Amino acid sequence: MSDQTMAAGFATAFLDYAVAEGAPRDGLLAASGLTEADLADQDTRIPVAAYQSLIASGIEATGDTSLLLRHVLETRLDTMSIVGQIVHTSASFPHSLSQLNRYARLMADVAIPGGRDRFELERKGDTVWLVDNRPCDGNWMATEASFARFISEFRRSAPEHPFEQALEVTYAPPPHANRYPEFFRVPITFRAVRNALRINPVWLDEAFEGGKEYVFGVFTRHADALLAELATNDTVRAAVETRMLSDLHEGTLSMDRIARDLGMSRQTLYRRLKDEGVTFAQVHDDLRRRMAMDYLSARKVSVGETAYLLGFSEASAFVRAFRRWTGSSPTGWLAER
Repeated sequence: MSDQTMAAGFATAFLDYAVAEGAPRDGLLAASGLTEADLADQDTRIPVAAYQSLIASGIEATGDTSLLLRHVLETRLDTMSIVGQIVHTSASFPHSLSQLNRYARLMADVAIPGGRDRFELERKGDTVWLVDNRPCDGNWMATEASFARFISEFRRSAPEHPFEQALEVTYAPPPHANRYPEFFRVPITFRAVRNALRINPVWLDEAFEGGKEYVFGVFTRHADALLAELATNDTVRAAVETRMLSDLHEGTLSMDRIARDLGMSRQTLYRRLKDEGVTFAQVHDDLRRRMAMDYLSARKVSVGETAYLLGFSEASAFVRAFRRWTGSSPTGWLAER
């Protein structure tokens, strides 16, 4: 979504890594629309779309589709986000996971259906799975990077108890799938029904040696202040868009269900949106418009696939809507870019 934001620390870290791999710094910044000033403070919010453009530009410059994955495996979360400092001073893995879910928004805005946590632990007999509830949209970059982050942190901090045991992902093998055994070192199942990492059960009970109650408190107080600052900039429209995003492909969205997810009645939601000068239908239509431009600009999905992702029953209906939004067809709009 065009107005989703994230912490600048992640973009700074990736930029430095890509440059070290031979990509031109000025070129990457120009492609993403970011400036050095945007990246001066790791807690500054930048558009998620800008970060995605930065990654795409880095991959193009280096010719390595595994660039983001390698970056994640070779860097530390605590050098780019206060959330990393919090999880490293937590008492245990379950404790750190609850903090990760609590402060996830400080890293990036990610819409999770039904108000669920981003990550959940699931027991199946003697096995334990770490499940990522991020909507399955076929994007291998975000999913592989998420699990690689867990793996890299444990490999570095506690190599005596290997964290990862198996991986299931919903996407098809990416271009660098032949390097997955080297990167993940566990059996991989592609085109699975969910995104989940089987983990070593020892980590449900093993205490973190780095757990420090006082330092943990310092970090969480700072994080709470950052969350409060984000909340002051929130609008009901933004909250509605976040809930819409995960179900956008369904086409017709339930105002009643979204109102319930936001903890208000349909009438209250209608009134709050009206106070901001929009209707539910206008928010839905504008979100589709912005997402259409995001999808098509990336040039990774076809017009028909974009129509499906946006919940249009037919590609022709999407083309008509796109003409209404831009005055041009999707192919004509792309040709002008």
